[in-house]
Amino acid sequence: MARLMRRPLARGALVTALAISLGCAALPAEAATRKPRPAPAKERGDKGTPYATREDAMALAEEIAARRGWDAAWVRQAIGEARHLPVIARLVLPPPAGTPKNWQAYRARFIEPVRVQAGVRFWQAHQALLARAEQAYGVPAELIVGIVGVETLYGQHMGDFRVLDALATLALDFPAAHPRATARARYFRGELEHFLAAQRAAGTAPTRPRGSYAGASGMPQFMPSSIARWAVDEDGDGRIDLSRSAADVIGSVANYFKAFGWKPGMPTHYAVGFDTGRLDLEGLLAPDILPTFSVAAMQARGAVLEGEALAHEGPLALVELQNGTLPPTYLAGTENFYVITRYNWSSYYALAVIELGREVRAAVQAARKGAE
Repeated sequence: MARLMRRPLARGALVTALAISLGCAALPAEAATRKPRPAPAKERGDKGTPYATREDAMALAEEIAARRGWDAAWVRQAIGEARHLPVIARLVLPPPAGTPKNWQAYRARFIEPVRVQAGVRFWQAHQALLARAEQAYGVPAELIVGIVGVETLYGQHMGDFRVLDALATLALDFPAAHPRATARARYFRGELEHFLAAQRAAGTAPTRPRGSYAGASGMPQFMPSSIARWAVDEDGDGRIDLSRSAADVIGSVANYFKAFGWKPGMPTHYAVGFDTGRLDLEGLLAPDILPTFSVAAMQARGAVLEGEALAHEGPLALVELQNGTLPPTYLAGTENFYVITRYNWSSYYALAVIELGREVRAAVQAARKGAE
């Protein structure tokens, strides 16, 4: 869940811009530098205040029931069983203004031995599925592996909040202190409705599914609307299982990127330098991470591109990743880099996914050579 860092990314703000998704798989890493680990159950207060006695919660239930043509009693009962968890509201608040971002520190959290080794095991165990997805969807295996590794460490950390509680809390009690509180509360109301639709169709109790503090679930941390739109039953067993079916997980991540315009064979980014004598850094950063400039246009503003970047066809974006008190890291992002940020609107996130995938691929290749 897939997002939230729009300008961070390019200049530094944080994690998922909510449009907030309107097409995010996982909700923004709203804390910008990454989703915090779920608090222990005792600390979270799993016995939060039930919504059953809240008039606004029951009004929402009636609204959803009328729009969907569902039994109102079932919707009231489902939402009434949800609990208001104040810790969730705290977790979605952005960091204090002025909090420095640091790509090197962010990178170190994901490109590290434990995660790489787990990625190697995941790749080796599911290499046939990864190869099939790459062939069918055009999305590289390393990108899929990078996503699952960054999101949940290959299923080891899928979240322990009840999805119902997370979505109800954010739909009905989204913190007013957030700069986009109204839009986000509306977004989570929609996610709550998608979640209830899925549970109703499957005949499962809405209180059972567990996930992140933002309501994302499974190994790839898909939000309910993303499950409805882009998840696929890749193993053909008649249901989508993003927690236990590696085939469904791999196919769904690949399908998500294909849907957002992944271009097979196109690099995600290129190295970039600057001709300080004619550099227009502000102009280059103005579009944020949206690819806007042709190679010639970037060069005209003082960017220095070399090698295969000079032959790139299509728009590029100058992406800035801050490094605390050290100089920022810059790269020229392609349309494929932008596609990755549709999963989580953060350039830091996108580059972590790319680099983790590359590290795992290199380790897998090294293991193969060692076994020969």
